[in-house]
Formats: sequence, structure tokens, C-alpha cells
Amino acid sequence: MLNISRIDLNLLLVLNAIYSEGSITKASETLHLTQSTMSHALSRLRELLDDPLFVRVGNRMTPTSRTNEIIAPVRRALMEIEGAFKKLNQFDPQKSAREFRIGLRNIVESTTIPSLAARVAETAPSVKLTSVRYERENSHSMLASGELDIVIDALQPKADGIRHRLLMTTTMVVVVRRGHPVVTNGIDLPTYLELDHVRASSRHSDPGVEDLALHRLGHERRVKLRCQNFSTACEVVARTDMILTMYERYAQALNAPLANRIFPLPYQTPSRELYLYWHASAECEPANMWLRDQVAAVYQIF
Repeated sequence: MLNISRIDLNLLLVLNAIYSEGSITKASETLHLTQSTMSHALSRLRELLDDPLFVRVGNRMTPTSRTNEIIAPVRRALMEIEGAFKKLNQFDPQKSAREFRIGLRNIVESTTIPSLAARVAETAPSVKLTSVRYERENSHSMLASGELDIVIDALQPKADGIRHRLLMTTTMVVVVRRGHPVVTNGIDLPTYLELDHVRASSRHSDPGVEDLALHRLGHERRVKLRCQNFSTACEVVARTDMILTMYERYAQALNAPLANRIFPLPYQTPSRELYLYWHASAECEPANMWLRDQVAAVYQIF
């Protein structure tokens, strides 16, 4: 009994080509192979199947009864394989119902998902998005395993197999409520230090980038309230005279519906870069490429 592992897929392509063309010469042209290669492949098939497979009648290679018996299932198998590989190289967002899993931290989720979801709903109505919170030390392994399709985060240490691209660079600003009794057309450092602050951080007590920069100037601000989420902090600002320090791109997204005002920070702090990460195995995957394009387009509107 013939073991399927002994059959080279190329031999089946040769069988199909000779059957279709009725000629080794024409079949070799169809497959872009030399006639000697085709003849050698046919010899291997004859040996494997213990049958001549084709006999020459005039100028035409005529199939034997064994060839006529197997050609239909061989063609179906070749079509199934070709179809499977074609699907790997195609992605139709209008028809796809694929779920994409995106690694996001809280602040990045709140400023990315609303715009991304709106864009995807318009161009890919059946595509599903899932936002996944992750630990930074696990992000590379989760991309490699396929648990995450992409990650959007600050600059991370380089790792083998991980690709990235810069999405945005942003600096810090001050957020105050419209109609604030002290801050009207901007804020200077003495006023900044005089007012009460709300700080948003998932950490319990570590100082923020803005605090470290302020300490280097020999100052400390008065933090009246700490909360976990920037969206909550923006709501607090809208209802009190407290002020909030955050990165400008996030401030623009979160404060638009609140009518809070945004002013430059009255001292220098390091800028923040946000990156898109994916695994090298998905570099040329059409679905992943499409998702990366959607994310990049969202960040271009900021």
C-alpha cells in the first residue's frame, strides 16, 4: 500500500499538467520546468504507482485507466491546497468576522479604542476588537504566541522577532476647567505651584515624570487627589478648581467632551513616544497589516 508521505506534491502537479496538455513538452512549458525534469518526475510517479500512467498515441500522451481513475481526486486536492494558500494571502475587511486582540494600557485604551472602533465599524462591520490588559514583561511572548495581534505602548526594550513603528510623540500640558477663577489665558510656574492638583496613576505612590522634573527645579506641587484613571481625573477638573498635568495627545482626546481648557506646562519635561508593536511572523499577514494601517490612521488624526 502506497505511503502518502512518499509522494511529492510537485509530482501531482506534473501528473495534472501532462493530463491537461497531453504533451510533456507543453506541460513543461506550463509549469516552467525543463523537459528532462518533467520526464524524471513522470518516471518517479510511474515507479510509485506501478503504472505507466500515460502511453504515447501519435503525438499525444494518452492517460491510462489508472490515471483516469485518480485524476479527479488529485485535481480536487490541488484545488483545495491552492485555495487554502490563497486564503492566507487575502483579507477582505468587508466580509471578515475576525477578532483582533489588542494589548492596551488604560490611558492608551481610552484614547485609542473609541476612534479605532468607529473606523473599523465603518470599513469592516463584522470585525471584532478586544482590548486586553497585559503586563509589560509578558507583551513580547503574548505577541509571539498569537495571544495578542498588536500592542500599543511606550518604548520597550528590543526583543528578537518583535517589530515596531512610532505612532506619536507628545509633551505635557495643564488641564483646567473652563471658567477657572485663577487660570484664564495660561499658567506660570508660581500659579502652578499655588494650586491644588489631581494626579492620575495606577501606581500607589511613585512620583510622576512631571514631579521628577519639578524636583530637579527644587519645587514640589500640592497633590490634593490621586485617582487611577485619567478619564476620572478630567471629570474632577471639570467640576473643581484642581488642575491636572498629562500628555497633550491624551488631553485633547479625553477633554473634548468636557470643554476643559488645555495650556502649556510652565516647565520642561521629557516628551513621550507611543509605539505600535507586532510579531515578525505577522509582518506580511494581510489581516495584521490592515489592522496596523487602521491604528496608524487613527493616530494621524490627533
